[in-house]
Amino acid sequence: MSRTLSAPVTVAFDYTRSTGPVLGRFLTGLRDQRVVGGRTSEGRVVVPPPEFDPVTHRQLDDLVEVADTGTVTSWTWVPEPVAGQPLDRPFAFVLVTLDGADAPLVHALDVTSPDQVRTGMRVRIRWAPERVGAITDIACFEPVVELDEVEIGAGGPDRARPQPRDEAATEQSRSGDGPAAVTTVITPVELDYLYAASPEESAFYRALAEGRIIGQRCPTCGKVYVPPRSACPADGTPTTDEVELSQTGTVTTFCVVNVPFLGQRIKPPYVSAYVLLDGADIAFLHLILDIPAEEVRMGMRVEAVWKPREEWGTTIENISHFRPTGEPDADFDTYKQHL
Repeated sequence: MSRTLSAPVTVAFDYTRSTGPVLGRFLTGLRDQRVVGGRTSEGRVVVPPPEFDPVTHRQLDDLVEVADTGTVTSWTWVPEPVAGQPLDRPFAFVLVTLDGADAPLVHALDVTSPDQVRTGMRVRIRWAPERVGAITDIACFEPVVELDEVEIGAGGPDRARPQPRDEAATEQSRSGDGPAAVTTVITPVELDYLYAASPEESAFYRALAEGRIIGQRCPTCGKVYVPPRSACPADGTPTTDEVELSQTGTVTTFCVVNVPFLGQRIKPPYVSAYVLLDGADIAFLHLILDIPAEEVRMGMRVEAVWKPREEWGTTIENISHFRPTGEPDADFDTYKQHL
């Protein structure tokens, strides 16, 4: 068995922002199968439209529709797609200058081989079956065979935009009778990484899988740290002595969580607190439940509540939460150095 443990970890949250009038029009157009660009003070049409003119720095207000067809100006092949990319099979990332635009848009081109991609080829937007007002409403681009082989810089095809595919829905959107305009977007943000625990942390996690809480004692100053540290933060001495700790402790400081957020597993209000386990010299963070949030207090004595054994793994979440023991509160002098 390996001395150290490792596990994949994903840190994720949903970032919400308002779109503003410019990007809101662009995203609303995508939902309605239209592409909206912005005309700058220099007369160039840019897709997506910039919120502010790059020369005058004023808010851009000249928004124009462009076509859903265009010309590939540059490309790169993606032989092994990764999670989160537009397609789950090999594809090309392409820069496409849409008809009616002067600057390219980057997106995926659905072809099966790099031999099927070339600069100057004609492509069309493939719309997502269900559109919500996001850039992913463009599922990808696909080749337009009958209009292929356009030479870049030779004028290209007619730059007038064809009629939208769903003209009735488009007219509803313009008149205000259709779905409301897109005013906010929610973007998932994720970071995937492999967490490698130190030998001391690995021992801690393995103990949790056995229903035990362990720490490490500094041989110089005698302080006990949980989770274990490889060296004492006070004097730098390696912590070599393993100590099994009590499953009871004292609340030192805490906060009451009143604000709900996406993905929250516990209904507010609830308490997140630092618990100083008996025999430890450092407190660690966990939940305090089985008591009204307003009754939690500094010095309150608590005990670990474990999840059912069949749910255990090598994780701190084996301990579901801490709850009051019913003992008298600890004297302030016993934990005042841990606030």
